[in-house]
Amino acid sequence: MQDLIVTLVQIDQVWENKKENYSLLESYFQQIENSDLVVLPEMFHTGFSMSAELLAEDWENSNGLDFLKKWARQLNSAFYTSLIIREKSKYYNRGVFVYPDGNIEHYDKRKSFGLGGEDKFFTAGNKEVIVEWKGWNINLQICYDLRFPELIRNRIENDSAAYDLIIYVANWPEKRIAHWDTLLQARAIENQCYVVGVNRVGLDGNKLIYSGGSSVLSPNGVKLFYLTNNQEGSNPCKLSAAHLVDIRTHLPFLKDR
Repeated sequence: MQDLIVTLVQIDQVWENKKENYSLLESYFQQIENSDLVVLPEMFHTGFSMSAELLAEDWENSNGLDFLKKWARQLNSAFYTSLIIREKSKYYNRGVFVYPDGNIEHYDKRKSFGLGGEDKFFTAGNKEVIVEWKGWNINLQICYDLRFPELIRNRIENDSAAYDLIIYVANWPEKRIAHWDTLLQARAIENQCYVVGVNRVGLDGNKLIYSGGSSVLSPNGVKLFYLTNNQEGSNPCKLSAAHLVDIRTHLPFLKDR
């Protein structure tokens, strides 16, 4: 297990405009150097839209996935985000972990945001997904999942923690940003793992305001990095493997579950 360099990309997503979001993201990707993992907001090239039928891409023929695979290969970095996928006549808010070699692991959001009508348009997932990258086990999550700790409970399996890092990609409104900050910290502390949360900024097509608050938290819940509120940005942060091992060794709380 080595240290992991994670780059957080916090942008003002252009509402339901894939072409403009591609262009915006490319302007940030061109500045990235030596990153192991790049994380983008939820529904990265449309914003959090319920126009599933209009915006969905087929799982086997997705321009969005092709775009991510291209940049994963070019930067030699994995990517995690979500997008609207159509598969077997159903629509999913699907998290995708894209490896530099083009392979993809996917996670379907399990908790649909009923307040926003997500449950009326999207099929919820039904399983946890943990991927492995550079010696790290990474639990994939999406936005509203953050409110449900039962989805993400860490545990000891074969004498090791089930995962080392949780990633949340989100479109989390400013009016509930205090919840975002508090819940990210709670998930880190209770699961003794790093947590990365990437949110958007700006105004969406439903007139909701987003202030960002993308951040990285240590396994002790300490905020290691925080992208400036209400501003776009792209910044790397190093996750220390030694620090993770040290905390779990000296505070072996997971073994008591």
